[in-house]
Amino acid sequence: MYAIIETGGKQYRVEPEQVVRIEKLDAEVGDSVEFDRVLMVAGDDGIRVGNPVVDGAKVIGAVVEHGKAKKIYVFRYKAKKRVRTKTGHRQPYTAVKIRSIAMA
Repeated sequence: MYAIIETGGKQYRVEPEQVVRIEKLDAEVGDSVEFDRVLMVAGDDGIRVGNPVVDGAKVIGAVVEHGKAKKIYVFRYKAKKRVRTKTGHRQPYTAVKIRSIAMA
């Protein structure tokens, strides 16, 4: 069984017992989080697609850790003008372990 959820403006395919890194959430480590924007659920009884979300479906997970992703470098320059800037960015994330996919 798997589901497609939307959080932080992105969509993720999740399964029970999977750890997924999502956009940073305002929750403590060990807290339970519930995702109610479930776009699709696939299981033994078939596939249910929402319009835009599946009614009564929710995905429950637990926060495992908070962290920052690997640094990326952004380099801008203008040719022949001596304009060069190099900046770095580390995106914060929250790792969530999916506990269950529930249908009402």
